[in-house]
Amino acid sequence: MMRYAMLFGAASACAIATSSLAQTPVETQTDDTEMTNEIVVTAQKREESLRDVPMSVTALTGAQLASKGITDVQGLMKVTPGFSFVESGSAVPVYSLRGVGFFDTAAGARPTVSVYQDQIPIPFSIETTGASFDLERVEVLKGPQGILFGQNATGGAINYIAAKPSADFGAGASVSYARFNTVDVSGYLTGPLGPTLNARLAVRGQRGDDYQYSYTRDDTHGAKRFLQGRFLLDWKPSSALSVELGVSGFRDRSDTQAGQLQQVLLQTPARASFVPLLIPYPTAPASNRAADFDAGEAFRRNNKYYQLSLRGDYYLNDMLTVTSITAYSDMSVHQRIDQDGTSLTASTSDVRANLSSFSQELRLAGDMGAVQFVVGGYLSHDKAREDNVYDLPYSTISRTLPTGHLPNFILSSDQNFKTAAVFGNVDIKIGEALTAHAGARYTNAKNAYSACNRAGSATTAATLTAFYNILRAGAGSAPIAPLATGDCVTLDATLTPVPLMDNLDQDNVSWRLGLDWKPAGEGLIYANVSRGYKAGSVSTPPALATAAFVPATQESVLAYEVGFKFPIKRRYLEASGALFYYDYSDKQVLGRVLTQPTQLGALQALVNVPQSRIQGAEFQINSNPVRGLSLMIGGTYLDSKVTRDFINYTITAVQTNFKGNAFPYTPKYQLVADAQYEMPIGNLIGMIGSNMNYRSTTNSGFGNLPSLNIDGYTLIDVRAAIRTEDRRWQAMLFVRNLTDKYYWTNVARLTDTIRRYAGEPRTYGVQLSTKF
Repeated sequence: MMRYAMLFGAASACAIATSSLAQTPVETQTDDTEMTNEIVVTAQKREESLRDVPMSVTALTGAQLASKGITDVQGLMKVTPGFSFVESGSAVPVYSLRGVGFFDTAAGARPTVSVYQDQIPIPFSIETTGASFDLERVEVLKGPQGILFGQNATGGAINYIAAKPSADFGAGASVSYARFNTVDVSGYLTGPLGPTLNARLAVRGQRGDDYQYSYTRDDTHGAKRFLQGRFLLDWKPSSALSVELGVSGFRDRSDTQAGQLQQVLLQTPARASFVPLLIPYPTAPASNRAADFDAGEAFRRNNKYYQLSLRGDYYLNDMLTVTSITAYSDMSVHQRIDQDGTSLTASTSDVRANLSSFSQELRLAGDMGAVQFVVGGYLSHDKAREDNVYDLPYSTISRTLPTGHLPNFILSSDQNFKTAAVFGNVDIKIGEALTAHAGARYTNAKNAYSACNRAGSATTAATLTAFYNILRAGAGSAPIAPLATGDCVTLDATLTPVPLMDNLDQDNVSWRLGLDWKPAGEGLIYANVSRGYKAGSVSTPPALATAAFVPATQESVLAYEVGFKFPIKRRYLEASGALFYYDYSDKQVLGRVLTQPTQLGALQALVNVPQSRIQGAEFQINSNPVRGLSLMIGGTYLDSKVTRDFINYTITAVQTNFKGNAFPYTPKYQLVADAQYEMPIGNLIGMIGSNMNYRSTTNSGFGNLPSLNIDGYTLIDVRAAIRTEDRRWQAMLFVRNLTDKYYWTNVARLTDTIRRYAGEPRTYGVQLSTKF
């Protein structure tokens, strides 16, 4: 890491960023080098300076995000201490904050780090693909956010605030060209439609060639095809009423990522003779681009998403405001994924899902000087219907039964989530320097679900019919009728193939108590204790018994945090930090279950870890030592551990007590740093900058198996630009992953192979932007 840090320092000496990289330009941009804590945020659902918020928050303006080339949620890793992204292996993103995350491969997975657009929930992680677009700012809130943001935010919340319509005409455009013939075009148009009505339209399109290549033949993969847009209407018929209508959506036809074969580990070694080409298959070279995948297959997405939202704010008087936020979203998912890292059909997945969500929040906020409060209610109805066709003809698991071949399954699930909540929060000033905080939220969460595995072909149906009748004969039961393609093949306790249908009905009370102190009117010292919850969920492993579909019940986190925020040397430097301790109950993890018939091995399924904890520390320093120079460094230390007996299985089906193990995907050390400098060049402004992102080694599973290691890595980006003083136009050059560091974010096993998911290779390009 030291030589990369030195390289970063050298780049930083000549460093800085610009105002717009692969991001829709925002006409209300402020100086990229402004002190971050001058940003006004709504982390507590009211406007206040970032330095006055008594919790750990990372906030950046749209201009700052653009200057660093952050165009998606995972890009926040560059600037947010403690934030992590994992490629799940099923084209579903997984986010975590301070080690609190939820790893599931289902399209309908609901996260522990929730993403919001203008306080509107995006309930499923797969829907967040287009969130980082045409922004005013982003706020990353760390720690349980159950009071104001609801459940499924035990790790934290990410709130994107879109750039709003203006009363003056404005427009802008940006185009970039990068390695692999990647073209990224975006633009916006804003202005008045009438004396009380303003509008904003923003669009973005991205297209790029394949960046992955097969290391066993002449073939490529990894093209990008992405289109998104947003339309906003702001109507202010009077000084007391404002209404905002939003319509947004995206279409993603990009290729899904191909994995890299790391190791062949047969699920059923006794059936090795059926897969003679798999055992000697060469492993992937150490390159971010190398991979392998089935020839002639279209492993890509065809995902469509739209959201409608309506917000109304009515100001009853100078102290009271009523806010209503209504939203509906719908997403259709179709994506094919190669899940074995070879050109053999050992495991491919064809996912079709439909996700829909309706939410309604109504709240009353009051500001009475010494007392500020918010009370309200929330309702949501989310649906997730998913069919996942697993083709695994060239695998040992397909040959486990003595009655024949199991070439494919259809994993089906249908979840119907209904949530109702009431909440309240109050802040009371005690004298000039002290403020006390208290809040609570009662939530009732219901999940009516059904799950089963279905026969994917006549061959699978015939094999299972024969096998089930052998089992039933041994139990003294009559034979079942022949199964057909599409029939449910999961067995209940009576050895009858039926779907599992059940309800998960749970409630909880999230709460928060806090106290903050502003010594001499400068800086902030705070202490908080809070409890948050994540709703229960159901997974659908490729199992033949309904016992494998037992839901993971709701998890809870009791969080303690003390922290500070201080300006130093007349605000040329801002320092913040925190110590935190999270006491986890029933943490939901992707573990393994062993069901009948045991020949299938230990299959992935959601399980609960009875008791665990995370303790750590965090810091961030922002500095503007001289005009035009902006420096930032931040870091996180995490120590996670399972604190009570947790009996589960390794990937080789060995039953193990994982007490004392660290959490998967939780690096102990994370460090981010950024430097940027602006200087006059004649009548223009030149800018150069650099960014560093380091994280230490972690593991993708319990047990610390070497084959599941995710090695630590350091990434460095650099950029240079020139622009007019009024920002009418700008030209930029950029390089990401300057050293072409080989790294991976996940290691996964499915059927007979262990595969890695590599990070992005070195990319470089040029970007031009203008506004008027």
